[in-house]
Amino acid sequence: MRSPLLSTCLLGTLALGLTACSTGTAPDAGSAADVGADASDTATGGHGAVAGAEELAEPRLGLTTVDPSGTVTHLDPLDEGVVELGSVGAPTAVATDGRYLFAETPRGLEVVDSGVWTWDHVDHFHYYRADPRLLGTLEGDGKATVATTNLSTSGSTGVHFAGSGDAVLLDTEALSRGELRERFRLDGEPGAGLVVPVGSYALVTEGRGDETTLVGHTADGNETGLREACPDASGTITTRVGAVVGCADGALLATVADDELVVERIPYPEGVALSSGGTTPPATAFDNREGRPTVAALAGSAGVWLLDTRARAWTLLPAPTPLVSVTAVDDADQRLLALAQDGRVLVLDGATGQVVAETGPLVADSLAAGRTPTLIADQQRAYLSAPVEERLYEIDPADGARIARSFETATEPAFVAETGR
Repeated sequence: MRSPLLSTCLLGTLALGLTACSTGTAPDAGSAADVGADASDTATGGHGAVAGAEELAEPRLGLTTVDPSGTVTHLDPLDEGVVELGSVGAPTAVATDGRYLFAETPRGLEVVDSGVWTWDHVDHFHYYRADPRLLGTLEGDGKATVATTNLSTSGSTGVHFAGSGDAVLLDTEALSRGELRERFRLDGEPGAGLVVPVGSYALVTEGRGDETTLVGHTADGNETGLREACPDASGTITTRVGAVVGCADGALLATVADDELVVERIPYPEGVALSSGGTTPPATAFDNREGRPTVAALAGSAGVWLLDTRARAWTLLPAPTPLVSVTAVDDADQRLLALAQDGRVLVLDGATGQVVAETGPLVADSLAAGRTPTLIADQQRAYLSAPVEERLYEIDPADGARIARSFETATEPAFVAETGR
């Protein structure tokens, strides 16, 4: 089925720049729920609620896209309706936590609230819908690296600006009220870096290359005394268990225990030759079905890294063909989804790496033009953006990688996020 995305459909009630909603009771920043749902904050009763938001019986998942000019649109797959949410500057990158979109533009880091989110309470979930809006611009110089948690109404969001070296920790609970509020902004050296939120704490990179260290900070910016070596730190993701940071020699897993920041080292398996230019490069970017404990990363052309954060263990799988991206579905069948360099979406066996289903070359033109599609996994479906082909694909991985639906877009979907999760 094909549905046109009507970029001219602008609903006044969804216009960006609406008066900010006030918050209801929400978990305090630093609750264990912000680290991972295995240690959820069961003592608080907020469950992600925000005053003025509607609680839903089911998640209202959507596809929020940003085109090359900065126009933001939202597709609701349930009724296939589309609304234009407004515009940001021309984006060069977009990150998301499943509710907010953080768009890197010439103005800085512009934040869009999609207005839909899920609160993970371990044994059950709460789903909400509110008015979407533009939240403003976080000023910063150079490439912005964003690190989020799994909750969008509490805790913090980390941002590192490579041009200035500024390390910024945003108050995520304030974002849910429509406010951009910095918990801290620390000076640093220009260059790549990370600010990783972990409960009421944050890990901030210091140094470069082999000398990179992760330094623990409280939410107000004070050092905790924790310092852990993490050579060539690159890539971070939050799972149900904790926050992962990739290092040249493995990964660090950060959690909060007894109100203290704790970091565990998960080394790569013995006998695997690791080299930035070798046959088995380390993981530098992670992806998964949001919140699940297992994450996936490319191991260069050699294969796929899987990191099980519950078992604190790595697995290296062979790649069946050169890959562009990979994500862990982490379901009962241990499936992985991968985008091949020829434009096919592959469903891989998470135990062997073998292909169990595949699509045709859906995004060959995009890849040939140097436009990298976005591949997203959720519990029921997968979504693939096709920038040059100007469409979005909905794929059923459990049914032979069947194309369930195809949505035509009015403009190029340069960046896509699944929101409401």
